[in-house]
Amino acid sequence: MDKRRLIWILWPSFVVAGVAEVLFFTVFDPTELPIPWKGASLSRLDVYSVGFLLFWIFAAASSAFTCFLQRGAKEINRARKENRNAAS
Repeated sequence: MDKRRLIWILWPSFVVAGVAEVLFFTVFDPTELPIPWKGASLSRLDVYSVGFLLFWIFAAASSAFTCFLQRGAKEINRARKENRNAAS
């Protein structure tokens, strides 16, 4: 993957994750969220950080899938030919 596509994926997903975190934690209090592991004592900052990373991962996966679907037939066929030539 070239650097340009990586920027196309990571930058918009970073912005979306920031907006999603603000909207989510405006509605839900981090100290009242049900945490699957009972023994963990997480601060608000910890929950905000984990939430941001999860939102960023989901948004990046969505952006990566969009980039994958935008490939044209020529690009797909060129990649197949290169893989066949490399295998032989």
